[in-house]
Amino acid sequence: MAALPKINLKAEVPAEIKAEVEQTKWGRVLMLTPVVLTVIATLLAGLASSEMTRAQYDRSLAAQRQSKAGDQWNFFQAKKLRALMLRTPLELARAAGEIRPLDAAALAALTLAPAPATPEGARALAGLREGKMPSAGPAPEASANVQATLAAAEKSRPDAEIAALLARVSEAELDAALQANQAQTLAFDAVQKPVSQAIEAWERALPAGAEHVGLRRDFVAARMEFTARRYDAEARLNQAVAGLFELQVRASNIAAERHHRRSGRFFFGMLAAQVGVIVATFALAVQRRNLLWGIAAAAGVIAIVLTIYVAVYV
Repeated sequence: MAALPKINLKAEVPAEIKAEVEQTKWGRVLMLTPVVLTVIATLLAGLASSEMTRAQYDRSLAAQRQSKAGDQWNFFQAKKLRALMLRTPLELARAAGEIRPLDAAALAALTLAPAPATPEGARALAGLREGKMPSAGPAPEASANVQATLAAAEKSRPDAEIAALLARVSEAELDAALQANQAQTLAFDAVQKPVSQAIEAWERALPAGAEHVGLRRDFVAARMEFTARRYDAEARLNQAVAGLFELQVRASNIAAERHHRRSGRFFFGMLAAQVGVIVATFALAVQRRNLLWGIAAAAGVIAIVLTIYVAVYV
């Protein structure tokens, strides 16, 4: 099998043109101009491609975060709806005078497991009688910049105003706030689970005799009210997490737009450098080299200045 011919990819000035160019300082500069501009054009092409890739990555990341935010909003809406569905019959029963406050003494007189005197039983009884939710500790406090941005988003302020506030928030701040709220959600689930299990165990252990009908009715009403309050508390936690995911979506979209703009500017710089390569090549082949070389040099300068501007300010 015959060997393939070698392909020379180096940007070199042909020997014939070298012979025609005066070997002076400006002559050497003239010969190097297309080589230098070719290198600049290649560099700008790589930067434009890199920025476009980063823009596509940020768009994809924004879509993933939007999906997570949508899940949290779905949880929020479902739990608020469940709380409403539990409270509607309770309000009707209370209006008819059919529900009384839960008799703690009558409940304690029964043999139940866990007993109301245990920690789980005490928290469950407080939840049934007073509507107290198990505490998962103080709510996490985000930084002032994150709080201001969340407040602007909740009030549906203009996108430009939210973007300006979001520019003050670092990615680390958003991640820390999101992780803290997710940890708060898990902590609440952990502390309320044994309380809910205790209430369910009591309901199964309540006697079914006619003399306990009133106690059972009051207990079921108290359990429904406690469950509604639990759904409300969980919905607020889901809402907080969803709001932070929404900020991350906005941040990813803003970053994608920035990289897209930078890619376009680098592309225009590459075009300017390529124009310089073409003009410089013609300058080597005609007599009026000084004028054409000046045009090529101007194109190269434009490409370099545009590159620096994009890298620093865009």
